Amino acid sequence: MLFDLRARGRRRTVKAVYLSLAILMGGGLVLFGIGGDVQGGLFDAFDSQNQTGAADDVVQQRLEDAERRVRADRQDPAAWAALADVRFQIANNGEGYNPTVGAYTDEGKAQLQQARRAWEQHLALTDKPDTDLANKMALALGQAGLQDYDAAVAALEVVIDADEEPSAARYAQLAILAEQAGQSRKSTLAEQRAIELTPKDQRDQVKAQIALGKQQASQQAPEPVAPPTTTAP
Repeated sequence: MLFDLRARGRRRTVKAVYLSLAILMGGGLVLFGIGGDVQGGLFDAFDSQNQTGAADDVVQQRLEDAERRVRADRQDPAAWAALADVRFQIANNGEGYNPTVGAYTDEGKAQLQQARRAWEQHLALTDKPDTDLANKMALALGQAGLQDYDAAVAALEVVIDADEEPSAARYAQLAILAEQAGQSRKSTLAEQRAIELTPKDQRDQVKAQIALGKQQASQQAPEPVAPPTTTAP
């Protein structure tokens, strides 16, 4: 059977196949700002466009609840995380995201601005940031969103630092995103780490994929969106 992993060679083959798929998916997603395998990320973000009005009511209720929590205790990092998360979800609903061009609309970016503001408050109040939210913020701050690449890199590093096992795919994503941020040394180091974590017979392929990702990223560089100036809830 394909997934009978008792044979050493077969285990390595399956591992290589999955690593290759992860790099291909991860590199492509980072070009649109995603920092990694967001829990529910891609489908959570874009399938919500097909949600019913009832589901939209649920999201609205989540927003009201999160804002209420923040007003009740502005020093609660979990409350700010909940607010950032629901703002991110709203940005990916309905008119907030244009899947045809792979980018957020002005309406979506306005929600991402609010998500970023809540995320920054969350970071200021805790030394253990929410890693699932960090993944989402790497998307919000990346190519498809606000183009704040330094902040997107920082969000992805939160995820990498929390990983129990180093991931070649995630380091490959960091290499591409850091290149977009103009952090050349960090990009080089991340690429080297991605290659170290890759089976030897797959390394040339990973190098080529990262190079392609960097090239495509350099060709897609719209003007960054300025930080929000609105007041908190």
